[in-house]
Amino acid sequence: MTGKRLKNIYKNIDVTKSYDIKSAIAVLKENAKAKFDESVDIAMNLNIDASKTDQGVRGSVELPYGTGRKTVIAVIARGDKASEAKDAGADIIGAEDVIETIKKGKIDFDACIASPDMMGLLGQVAKVLGPRGLMPNPKLGTVTLDVAGVVKSLKAGRVNYKNDKGGVVHAIVGKTSFDAKKLEENINMFIETVESARPSGVKGKFVKSVYVSTTQGVSLMLQA
Repeated sequence: MTGKRLKNIYKNIDVTKSYDIKSAIAVLKENAKAKFDESVDIAMNLNIDASKTDQGVRGSVELPYGTGRKTVIAVIARGDKASEAKDAGADIIGAEDVIETIKKGKIDFDACIASPDMMGLLGQVAKVLGPRGLMPNPKLGTVTLDVAGVVKSLKAGRVNYKNDKGGVVHAIVGKTSFDAKKLEENINMFIETVESARPSGVKGKFVKSVYVSTTQGVSLMLQA
């Protein structure tokens, strides 16, 4: 989107105020002017010290209506687990061959799952996958014996989240083509799930602010 187009959109929107979820969704959908189906994103600014390990916020949420985006899944596994992953619809399956591809910087997937016996191999690419939020982790259920179940869950709309260095959690919660009620339910589910992941060491208000936006559109603050 050109700067001029975005400026024209902002002319009719008061970005200094906060919106209830229904109103925010209506504004986002009305002003989705891209030639493709834009994603609807959420950003939650949390009152955490991201440098402290006991204040990290991460987890997963199964959005009621999915993200609307095709999720490309890589599975690091051998034998029966590799076969199960294939039957479940995984896109990239392998062991050493996939690790070597990742080492070369070729990461053509949105999520990575591994069977527990692959953890030794995964250590070789932890510095590559970690910063991208793609490193399989037992706490997120992405290191598992149930690779088929997790593949199906991710394909159905499960979203993993993890705070960044600034204490912000980002995620896709749908598409502008979604019915407004579906977007509202997805957004509420995401917010409720993150709020329930509040670290015990956090004092005071946990969520500082929440913003929703579209790929090429406006960003709106939600009411507390």
